[in-house]
Amino acid sequence: MKIKTAFLSLLAASVIAGTAFAGILDEPKMMAPFFTDKTMKTMKSDAQMKKVWAKMSKKNQTAMMKECQDAAMSKPHAEFCAKLNALAGHA
Repeated sequence: MKIKTAFLSLLAASVIAGTAFAGILDEPKMMAPFFTDKTMKTMKSDAQMKKVWAKMSKKNQTAMMKECQDAAMSKPHAEFCAKLNALAGHA
């Protein structure tokens, strides 16, 4: 019985934590403007990305930069974050 309780507790914690880890870099509507295709595999040119970045609210810019500075959050988006850091003057 203790194993079952421990397993269910672990499962519940992982579900809650998984939801908490989703951030702005995982939101397709926020990321899509930076890409040329619907699959979001090909990023736009630096000039086009700069235009998209300039049109974003400061709140969204700050959230993206914060996630790009977090190693765990930015790992799946390393190439994007590298370009974003260059755009924002952090690279």
